[in-house]
Amino acid sequence: MANLKSSKKSILLSVKRKISNNKNRSMIKTYIKKVLLCITINDFNKSMIAFKKMQSVVDRYSMKKIIHKNKAARYKSNLLKKIRNISK
Repeated sequence: MANLKSSKKSILLSVKRKISNNKNRSMIKTYIKKVLLCITINDFNKSMIAFKKMQSVVDRYSMKKIIHKNKAARYKSNLLKKIRNISK
């Protein structure tokens, strides 16, 4: 356990940040699952609507550095490839 008062405060802050970041990562995964569900139904319009919502959430949290920007780009790229294969 930390001895200094500032160290104790920083430990509390890091715990709060960890909880918040985990909640946000979970939300990103939920949006991705919604897009994948629409893809499995083979509904192009619903999947594009879900993708646009997911894209804004992923971009927002990649700018806040909750997830890495390359990971966000990979999510968007892979899902958009799957959506484009629906229309064929």
